[in-house]
Amino acid sequence: MIAAVLAGFALSALVPALEKRLGKAAAYLAALCPAATGLWLASFAPAVADGAAPAASIPFLPELGVSLSFRLDGLALLMSLLVTGVGAVVLVYAGSYMEGHPRRGALLAYLVAFQSAMLGLVLSENLLGLFVFWEATSILSYFLIGFDREKAEARAAALQALLVTGGGGLALLAGFVLLGQAGGTLEISVLAANSEALKAHPLYLLALLLVLAGAFTKSAQVPFHFWLPGAMAAPTPVSTYLHSATMVKAGVFLLARLHPALGGTPEWVGIVTSVGAATM
Repeated sequence: MIAAVLAGFALSALVPALEKRLGKAAAYLAALCPAATGLWLASFAPAVADGAAPAASIPFLPELGVSLSFRLDGLALLMSLLVTGVGAVVLVYAGSYMEGHPRRGALLAYLVAFQSAMLGLVLSENLLGLFVFWEATSILSYFLIGFDREKAEARAAALQALLVTGGGGLALLAGFVLLGQAGGTLEISVLAANSEALKAHPLYLLALLLVLAGAFTKSAQVPFHFWLPGAMAAPTPVSTYLHSATMVKAGVFLLARLHPALGGTPEWVGIVTSVGAATM
């Protein structure tokens, strides 16, 4: 799983050169990466259904409890197939949509890198590892939304999206640190197993508020919804992938991922229900 995530980042560095040599065909080659990754992950569906979630981990900062760890459970598999499946289709579409554009290779590279960041986000088992990929999607979305950099509208929309989601990311990081202190670990499955003690901890409410702030900014929930319409200044493949299929869903994914650890309390139900209803 680690190789599957990192392969996309490596490919993104090669895509501009491939596009110069192969033209539109480079988009088809780039689409093979998420397509193959999705098929490979789908092969684990029987094991996931039996409750045997594949996992992989590399120590990163063991003295701080930080590791590059991934876990493919049912939720991660569902989101991974969405990220890779839609990503492959969007790359093929982008190759034709950007026909004649002098920076088509750059757009394809950004999309491939974004796909890898989203894949890392949904597979992450460690909170700080998840945060790294979370912020990577925000940074890449800045370049994608502002891709037409000659237009003032696109530059302003990209900066607004970065400030809102980046600010939410800082709140999320603080929430994750508090969860690590309260739960004694940064591993999501361990926090879920000790959810009752976590919910009874004095830091629970503050950690919950910070985590929800991060999720709400990313998924454009009220009162942070204003950045999303402006982000449609991006080229159509970008809006298709980021704002319809993946990045905006990251906030919803985070709530689903942390529900076993944090959910079910009156505070969780009240805030999530109220914000969701207001956004609708």
